Amino acid sequence: MNILVIGSGGREHAMVWKIRQSAKCDELFVAPGNGGTHDLATNLYISVEDHDGIKAAILEKHIDLVVIGPEVPLVNGLVDDLKNDPACKDLLIVGPGRNGAILEGSKEFAKDFMKKYGVPTAAAEVFDQSNIQEGYQFLEKLKPPYVLKADGLAAGKGVLITESIDEAKQNLDDLIINKKFGDASAKVLVEEFLPGIEVSVFVLTDGKDYLILPEAKDYKRIGEKDSGPNTGGMGAISPVIFADKDFMKRVEDEVVKPTIEGIRKEQMDYTGFVFIGLMNSGGVPKVIEYNVRMGDPETEVVLPRIKSDFVSLLEAAARGTLASQKLEVEPFTAATVMLVAGGYPDAYEKGKEISFTDSMKSVITFHAGTRKVQDKLVTNGGRVMALTGLGKNMGEALSHCYKAAEHVKWEGINFRSDIGFDLQELGQ
Repeated sequence: MNILVIGSGGREHAMVWKIRQSAKCDELFVAPGNGGTHDLATNLYISVEDHDGIKAAILEKHIDLVVIGPEVPLVNGLVDDLKNDPACKDLLIVGPGRNGAILEGSKEFAKDFMKKYGVPTAAAEVFDQSNIQEGYQFLEKLKPPYVLKADGLAAGKGVLITESIDEAKQNLDDLIINKKFGDASAKVLVEEFLPGIEVSVFVLTDGKDYLILPEAKDYKRIGEKDSGPNTGGMGAISPVIFADKDFMKRVEDEVVKPTIEGIRKEQMDYTGFVFIGLMNSGGVPKVIEYNVRMGDPETEVVLPRIKSDFVSLLEAAARGTLASQKLEVEPFTAATVMLVAGGYPDAYEKGKEISFTDSMKSVITFHAGTRKVQDKLVTNGGRVMALTGLGKNMGEALSHCYKAAEHVKWEGINFRSDIGFDLQELGQ
């Protein structure tokens, strides 16, 4: 079949890499793609927000299956536009419609959904400009750290955590009054802090049945030992040492099953991935957030561990026959380290020439913010590329990542040297 992947990041490069391995894949396209995807697929230089351009490409390239990677086109209703076009009536689509994507598009909606269907989560209240004074009072009732979340999409950076009550109040002002994230922070969730260690659980669903994919642990902060501001993600590990059979059984029973049941009862148009950000709080799984797509950079460690034919899984989800599929998972560990532009997640420059001083065969290189300029590869984003290493344990996998990182050069390159530090402290 002819397949189109929508997106331009490391997640989409990983999807293209995995899809290309399937015997079911004939022609493979990615829109818009990046400087690395063109080696595996045909880049179509179409914005993820250009719904008409995407539809035209689907028809022109005789696409059978479309996989939508990022959240923005999902929240903006790309799936609805495709399904409402008679010319696309036979198209297989992996991605939820607008009424399902709201699980990520609005943290307020997601929190209400969790409460309604008994999904364990942190207590929270929602505030906007009309009741910001009540927000200050609510903060004073909480114990530090203080957690504030922009209600809408903020490119993975919309969560602010601080130990200081004064800084928390200033953060509330910055989000609501000063519009730190534009309309995304017009409403803000003030949430109780959940102690523990975070884990990302990924589910593929056709809206009624599901498969739980390999879990991962990602690292959002820019600095060592999880310091500094949030980024889109600086690295990831899979599997996660504490996510054993007992814990994952609780996750399935207490989180996954009620989530999928809620999707069904709410009659959401939901085919695709559910990313469940969890906190392991003393052995109890509690949900931090939903995303309606795979995570980045978690995809770069999850997909290498899937042994099953990925296209078969995607096709079954799109056809509503996921119950017929079995998931096989590789036993090895996958680790990824994200190489980022100098200054990221604040202001950074693009267009820096990238060079490789040695062979990169010890890792899988997934491009995120790169593009080709004539015969040169240059930076084109804050997170530039993810280096994924595989090994019999976390140490071996990370060793591959860091050795390879020494051979990638551009002006201002930066990466964290402590990915997996908290899991090592747990005994791995």
